Amino acid sequence: MAIAASAPVQRRRINQARFSPWLYLAPAILTLVVWIYWPLVDAFRLSFFQWNMLPTSPQTFVGWDNYQRIFALPKFWQALRNTGIYVLGLLPLAVLIPLALAIYTHDLSPRLRNIYRAIIFVPMIIAPVVAAAVWRWLLDPNYGMVNALIEWFGAEPVKFLSDPKVAIWTIIAITGWKLIGFSTLILSAANANINPALLEAARMDGASKWEIIRDIRLPLLSSSVLFLVMMTILLGAQWSFGYINVLTGGGPLGATTNIYYLLWDFGFSTMSVGWGSAAAVILFLGFGALAFVLFRLIDRYSFHDN
Repeated sequence: MAIAASAPVQRRRINQARFSPWLYLAPAILTLVVWIYWPLVDAFRLSFFQWNMLPTSPQTFVGWDNYQRIFALPKFWQALRNTGIYVLGLLPLAVLIPLALAIYTHDLSPRLRNIYRAIIFVPMIIAPVVAAAVWRWLLDPNYGMVNALIEWFGAEPVKFLSDPKVAIWTIIAITGWKLIGFSTLILSAANANINPALLEAARMDGASKWEIIRDIRLPLLSSSVLFLVMMTILLGAQWSFGYINVLTGGGPLGATTNIYYLLWDFGFSTMSVGWGSAAAVILFLGFGALAFVLFRLIDRYSFHDN
């Protein structure tokens, strides 16, 4: 009888052990569904409609017209080209320069190393709107400090934000200035985790400083470097959105707009929800495919010290 009575209790405990993890995960799953997956599904649905977001305005089904019109829009291809320029321009600032700083400042004393890290990380904690306002003042062609210094050397003032050939590189430089500290800290932490025994063994074998960097540090930093490359490719243009919005508004003549700013312009500036949703779906599919390729490359080319 005691064995028969304990059987339901044992089954109840098994069921509790089976469903308890899902109860703990339920808040996170619900948050993901409500704030990420449902908006994604709804954006895909709205991409087939024409609507101006007014509750009293009807949603008119237009099928694939939104996608066809976006692909036929010269502004879309200009934004796509500019997005590629942003990514290529940010890679040296977000990866190569921080990599050099992380490696060549590793041998500083702990006090000096902490001071330089604090200084280089300051731009990262400044709000983008505040940083953009300061840069607008610094780069002003009439009374900005940067142009005052250029004139002091006898050169002509540069229209950093109003010259179509210069404006996009100005936004890239400002965005990179903000990212250098973040990337440097990541690579410095990865560099500090390299086993000192490997470096000491290489020194005992007569390896030079450059040979240690080339044969030990760079291979062991490859996973962190590839991670930053992936982040820059996928999010670099998005990081520049705040500066584009505040400093140039996508101009002059669309020279600084990118795919993220174009998406915002469709959805919130012109109130064309269908175009904005279609642009979001195109962006999601394009960068999703790119992310898949990048993850495969990271798995293939990353080197770990086992």
